[in-house]
Amino acid sequence: MEGLRALGVLLLSCLLLPGPAGSQPSPDRRLQTDPEESPAQHHAARPTREQKGGGTQEGLPPRPRCVRCCEPPEPRFSYPQYQPLPQINMTILKGEKGDRGERGMQGKFGKMGVAGSRGHAGPKGQKGSVGAPGERCKSHYAAFSVGRKKPLHSNDYYQTLIFDTEFVNLYDHFNMFTGKFYCYVPGIYYFSLNVHTWNQKETYLHIMRNGAEVVILYAQVSDRSIMQSQSVMLELREQDEVWVRLYKGERENAIFSDEYDTYITFSGHLIKYSGDP
Repeated sequence: MEGLRALGVLLLSCLLLPGPAGSQPSPDRRLQTDPEESPAQHHAARPTREQKGGGTQEGLPPRPRCVRCCEPPEPRFSYPQYQPLPQINMTILKGEKGDRGERGMQGKFGKMGVAGSRGHAGPKGQKGSVGAPGERCKSHYAAFSVGRKKPLHSNDYYQTLIFDTEFVNLYDHFNMFTGKFYCYVPGIYYFSLNVHTWNQKETYLHIMRNGAEVVILYAQVSDRSIMQSQSVMLELREQDEVWVRLYKGERENAIFSDEYDTYITFSGHLIKYSGDP
């Protein structure tokens, strides 16, 4: 429709152009072309209009008429005119800070870097508070020392040396009736045996542990009596037994002592508890 209206305006401007005689006639509305009228209607109305025009101006040549003799051109499709869009610098547009996203999965460990140099020592810290008192140190002890004031001669069987004098018997670990030391604190022990020999007789004794001979104390027959000693260190377990045994009568042997002096002694003590580091 816009195209048809533009064509009608163009035709109307043609009718308003001045004639050949230089006069400017007034526009005749009957000669204006209606764009909505068909060409056949224009051809039928043309003689009537010319006859009316000739009756008014006699003797003058007919004026040229601008009539539409063809159908209006079909509207052509026209592309929309390109209009450049404004360019916006997106870097200057900054929105509000969004919420923090969830933590992603841990990546692979990278290669170990070169060790850096040692840093400077920091300032000395403040002294801490006093801690709670610890438990009392647990100490383990075991010791004994006993003696005998009576002599002893061998017979047909082995004899356990019984002692009648008690010098030290810590916690009564040495039994004076059986003549044996009973281990209640496992660990390493030191034992020593001292006797006085009898002249013209052998001296033949053993320090025993749980029925087994450990070390021997021996002195040959001599015209003189002498002091003889033996010592040993043993690792004992709990309930182990240690004592002194006189050899049986296959050989005549004896040890000397009297009621005035103590010639025979047997001692032992704990050196290291087995539970200590």
